[in-house]
Amino acid sequence: MNEVVLFDNDGVLVDSLDVTDRAWTQWSEEYGLDPAEVLGGIHGRPAWMSMEVLLPPEQRAEGLERIVEIELAGSHDLRPIPGAVELLDSIPADRAAIFTSATHALGLARLTSAGIPIPKVLLTAEDVTLGKPEPEGWITAARLLGAKPADAVVLEDSRNGILAARAAGVGRVIGVGEATRDYDVDAVVPDLTACRWDGERLVVD
Repeated sequence: MNEVVLFDNDGVLVDSLDVTDRAWTQWSEEYGLDPAEVLGGIHGRPAWMSMEVLLPPEQRAEGLERIVEIELAGSHDLRPIPGAVELLDSIPADRAAIFTSATHALGLARLTSAGIPIPKVLLTAEDVTLGKPEPEGWITAARLLGAKPADAVVLEDSRNGILAARAAGVGRVIGVGEATRDYDVDAVVPDLTACRWDGERLVVD
């Protein structure tokens, strides 16, 4: 079987790190939290899971609604990560999937804003019981493409996403961005211009 390619969204396909950090900084200040501490743990993790760590039970629903509101308001005029559009366009529709820790509305808004081709399989935080760093999303994405995790390559930029991919038992994990050199990845690329589809598998140049 040809390899399937599983993409994270933020930081891998869409250049949204600054937007995300600004949104969570605003949210942290509204809730009287230290933005630096909050930003240290939210990347690659569903917002609802972050709420369980950051807020008392009685504030979590409101806190989740507020961060989604702030993030959606900032999801316009986003840029694709270099090479993202071209790479996704080159992979057959039944060989690629996206799994994002964002909500469906936010994930779709960011992909659309950046002009990213949306594959048939788009999984979001609302489609899984447990988000990253748990492996459920990557396992499900591979299954929906008719593949086993061992036949998949994951492209990720966050520690939580890489931990999830390793726990899922995927065949390869490609780190996107220099910060991923500190994590358990098989290769590191600066952006997706360093990756290409050769008709059977993802090649890292």
